[in-house]
Amino acid sequence: MPSADALVEQIVRLLDVRLLDPLEILLDGDDAVDALRRLVRLRAGQWAAQLREGDDATAVRAAVRLIATLYPDDRAFDPPVEWWRTPLGGVVARRVGHPAAESVSYATAGAMLGITRQGVHDLVRRGRLPRHPDGGVPSAAVRDRLRRPPTT
Repeated sequence: MPSADALVEQIVRLLDVRLLDPLEILLDGDDAVDALRRLVRLRAGQWAAQLREGDDATAVRAAVRLIATLYPDDRAFDPPVEWWRTPLGGVVARRVGHPAAESVSYATAGAMLGITRQGVHDLVRRGRLPRHPDGGVPSAAVRDRLRRPPTT
């Protein structure tokens, strides 16, 4: 799981770029934006704690709220494969799975698990990950695998 600091910094940076910078431009640098930046930093710590340490329902709610705010679109949330390797992507994968897809491609599953697409194929072939009837693997199975304690 990503460090709390890295997760907080990513959330703050994304909210700054996507929400606060445009607002600052619209408001001609109003001091209210500085107050919002301080509030966002404070809340980002709370959201990170909910994602990392909250119960499942709390983590899902925090993830869905952040994703809906940070990645608004008319289509379902479908981040690039690299996103799953970020602190936010990693914690979402572990706590929620893919929030908008019942199944994910082998490439996405690999990014979520931190392995290659071929590694996912091997896990499916050996029965370590189920194959989804529609193709790919179930998002919940990837999440469950991430939650298992590491084997030595």
